[in-house]
Amino acid sequence: MNCCYRAAHHVSKPKPLTSPRALPILHETPRYAPQLPLPPYSYVPGLFPHPVSDPVGHMHGQHEADMPRDDATSFGFDLFNHGYYWEAHEAWEHCWVAEDRQGELADALKGLIKLAAAGVKAREGKPEGVRRHARRAEQLLRASSSPNQTSLPESWRQASADWAEQARRVHETADQWIDTRDQPVIAVFDFTLERPPC
Repeated sequence: MNCCYRAAHHVSKPKPLTSPRALPILHETPRYAPQLPLPPYSYVPGLFPHPVSDPVGHMHGQHEADMPRDDATSFGFDLFNHGYYWEAHEAWEHCWVAEDRQGELADALKGLIKLAAAGVKAREGKPEGVRRHARRAEQLLRASSSPNQTSLPESWRQASADWAEQARRVHETADQWIDTRDQPVIAVFDFTLERPPC
């Protein structure tokens, strides 16, 4: 399971927001990669600057750097659990691409990507997008939890079953996760994802 994350926003400290908003105090959630700083805001289309293409984006103009697989995967969980859904999607997507977009680990990562996309849609105020992405996340994660997935570590299969159940809840109750407040970071879900060992 070779996975890298080319993360421009981890090369140097995040850029501060240009507005006077400050980060809210986040719930006490353990970090899996505490050595990596969380960005100053979670990207929500139409609400905050695009991290890469906007000159004030928190990843703009920074050089890409490879990150060890464990750090990249762990940081994706940190990002998701703290409400950085777009950034978690990006972290896991780079790992998914490194897996050549196929195979059992790639399918589990794609399920996580879809669940993160549901979080972005919740922040955008789009319940149908939440439903669509969470439904697909559940399908992918249920398949990843199958005992037939022999190249996926047992810890990942078990975790995939738990994640699939959370995705099902999100899919079935999409309206309850909507939160469009103008805050730099909002963790919309009432659960966190545990990062399994490899």
